[in-house]
Amino acid sequence: MAITDRYGGLPETEIHDLLRNERRCQTIKHLQDTVGTTTLRELAETIAEHETGESPPPKNVRNSVYNSLHQTHLPKLDRRGIVEYESDRKTIRLAEDARSVDVYMEVVTPYGITWSEYYSLLGTLSLFVVLAALIGVPAISALDPVLWVSVFLAAFAASLGYQLWADRWVYLNALFG
Repeated sequence: MAITDRYGGLPETEIHDLLRNERRCQTIKHLQDTVGTTTLRELAETIAEHETGESPPPKNVRNSVYNSLHQTHLPKLDRRGIVEYESDRKTIRLAEDARSVDVYMEVVTPYGITWSEYYSLLGTLSLFVVLAALIGVPAISALDPVLWVSVFLAAFAASLGYQLWADRWVYLNALFG
């Protein structure tokens, strides 16, 4: 009996197989940042830029990415219900089951650390600062511990707001996709 993930019907082994390929990961990331559909040409251009670091990317790389997406990666993602790929129109959009792979994709801040690492660091820092204020460490204890707690709660709220704003297209796609 296959163990399925808690968000959808795909077994974990299939999800890991899908995410093992960087072009499939980049496809999902690009679609999460795009409201609605995108074209195969636009997707190939974006992935080729990511791979080469050049804008515009060389034509041979763009063509290679285009062909591998069209012949291999998009049909595979479509069969698994992650994307809806209309090969005749060359359009792609996230499918409902795309949420089942979100948990397995590394969610990274713009600064190269995961959001969970960021929140862990912020929480640990806030704990030490409030503790330092309570035991009377000079400079830090000049402010009331309640004020420090308020500052860090505001930092958590601002961070969460930023994270939701940065990932807004994922949520809009889920709501209106």
